[in-house]
Amino acid sequence: MGFALSDMQVESPAFADGAAIPARHTGEGEDVSPALAWSGAPAGTRSFAVICHDPDAPLVSPRGTYGFVHWVLYNIPATVQELPEGVQGYTAGGTDFGRTGYGGPMPPQGHGTHRYYFWVLALDREPDLPEGLGLWELLEQVEPAILGMNRLTGVYRRD
Repeated sequence: MGFALSDMQVESPAFADGAAIPARHTGEGEDVSPALAWSGAPAGTRSFAVICHDPDAPLVSPRGTYGFVHWVLYNIPATVQELPEGVQGYTAGGTDFGRTGYGGPMPPQGHGTHRYYFWVLALDREPDLPEGLGLWELLEQVEPAILGMNRLTGVYRRD
């Protein structure tokens, strides 16, 4: 299917789509991942992956990728439809912070409002991906296995 949006729905009790992300979930707060829930996964889904990406970060890598990766989490079984706040478990991939695990929004001061896309990908493969994949390595591995995907968008700014 590739990278087309699907009928999946993604939501969080922490913020509505398009709304501000509470400071608790940012680098200025407790820096814990928000709770997420999703529904409407396509038939044949065998696992999920979750990504948080800031496309507004003023960074371009030598490979031509852009933005800042805040979270990569995968090997989530198809039986899981939600993640609690500060989720532990599953497989955490590498972020642009140079570590694994969630790292909340922390745009440069005075850089304006940034958007944060919390993507959920439904995959037709078993949750058996190796540890330590960054966003772009994960996407290279799962692109042929994506059955559906959608996102929740939050915003944050530092004045």
